[in-house]
Amino acid sequence: MQTIDIKVAGNGRMILPASVRKAMGLHGDAKVILTIEDDQVRLSPIGHGVSRAQALYREHAKQARTTDDFLGDRKAEAAAELDEAASGDEDRDAQ
Repeated sequence: MQTIDIKVAGNGRMILPASVRKAMGLHGDAKVILTIEDDQVRLSPIGHGVSRAQALYREHAKQARTTDDFLGDRKAEAAAELDEAASGDEDRDAQ
């Protein structure tokens, strides 16, 4: 663990030292996730959050599925909803 003092300007800006950016894998313009818990702040590279979410999914997924599988299911559900809505409109028109 490393502790570094950083100055926070009156407008809230601060500069992350190069050693911190390097340790976090940040290059050029980058986005980070800022998490506040109690009186502590944690910065995480945005890609780490995605990686953690993917790892959680893999850990709890009941079957192996690809993104294409997921999107195909959503398209089928949307088509079924459209068909259902259209048949409901036809039923009302017939009355």
